[in-house]
Amino acid sequence: MLTIDDLGDLRGKRVLVRSDFNVPLDGSTITDDGRIRAALPTLRRLVDAGAKVIVTAHLGRPKGAVDPAFSLGPVASRLGELLEAPVTLAPDTVGEGAKAAAAELAEGQVLLLENIRFDARETSKNDAERAELAKDLAGLAEVFVSDGFGVVHRKQASVYDIAKELPSAVGSLVQTEVEALRRATVDPGRPYVVVLGGSKVSDKLGVIANLLTKADRLLIGGGMVFTFLAAQGYRVGSSLLEEDQIEVVKGYLDTAADRGVEILLPTDIVVAPEFKADSPATVVPAADMPADQIGLDIGPDSGAAFGAAIREAKTVVWNGPMGVFEFDAFADGTKAVAEAMVDATAEGAFTIVGGGDSAAAVRTLGFDEGGFSHISTGGGASLEFLEGKTLPGIDVLN
Repeated sequence: MLTIDDLGDLRGKRVLVRSDFNVPLDGSTITDDGRIRAALPTLRRLVDAGAKVIVTAHLGRPKGAVDPAFSLGPVASRLGELLEAPVTLAPDTVGEGAKAAAAELAEGQVLLLENIRFDARETSKNDAERAELAKDLAGLAEVFVSDGFGVVHRKQASVYDIAKELPSAVGSLVQTEVEALRRATVDPGRPYVVVLGGSKVSDKLGVIANLLTKADRLLIGGGMVFTFLAAQGYRVGSSLLEEDQIEVVKGYLDTAADRGVEILLPTDIVVAPEFKADSPATVVPAADMPADQIGLDIGPDSGAAFGAAIREAKTVVWNGPMGVFEFDAFADGTKAVAEAMVDATAEGAFTIVGGGDSAAAVRTLGFDEGGFSHISTGGGASLEFLEGKTLPGIDVLN
């Protein structure tokens, strides 16, 4: 991949940067600015180089229409605070307002275009429509830098098609992400442990299938674990269950046994009558879940077993929380995984937190991000990388 170093002298040049600013909002308040902070190294480098920086990004799913609830206004304000310099928000994506603002940029200044998904062409399945938007974006700049890892698995105008219009390279964030994931998947240090959680096993079918050829241990938690427990013949109460995936999971268990890959499942579960923060929690054996209870976290014995497996590892990749970490009563399993990863990192293991809810959990639960080797900004992109898929936004740059 070409990097910013390969683009030559950028002083005075208009550089279009695709960032990932899809941050969670409470009204107009950003509740987790991790993705904005992750973009700072590339943006600061371009500012210091004297480039005229034009940033394009998305927020939420406005469905191709202008929706004030998804305006990047709060992002522009926070980005300006972090850069300690004003960040102008264009009034539109590629319209007359954006063109005028781009033309007025001075060296070292930053312009943020309004939410690119306000333009339906961004996510269009029609190649010609996306190409048209890419040309409009290219008309604003002279160089393109891809730095939104959270979207490189999408064939979208500001991610894929734009790279065909301008001299292009990856920013430091994408470069770091790819290098970290390659290190975890190409000749990783062993034991190689992968921790998978989250709600649905169907979201991770391809990942599991691929990892059964690479990992030494798979640790399964979160809502997806109940399909695994059902595949072993256990009743799972009113927990999340994908009955149509039970036979698939049985196949994974058989394949793992044939290949000598250990799949470690919880032996105890934290259950409650309802999916509520104040619902009374009880720890029960995984093999004996009450019919009227819902599983919301792995139990303490399971957390200890998962922690021990992680601390023995030389490479650990974690994607998906172990329970409903947003509720204090059901956060201990996720905490146990995070604590063990911090310990493993301190002992020299290479550890990756695979973006999405896992990254949010690390920050929400108060862990120092420096305690992990790498925290990814792209949950979906990380999963597809682990699955062995081609990422269009990366492939187009090679």
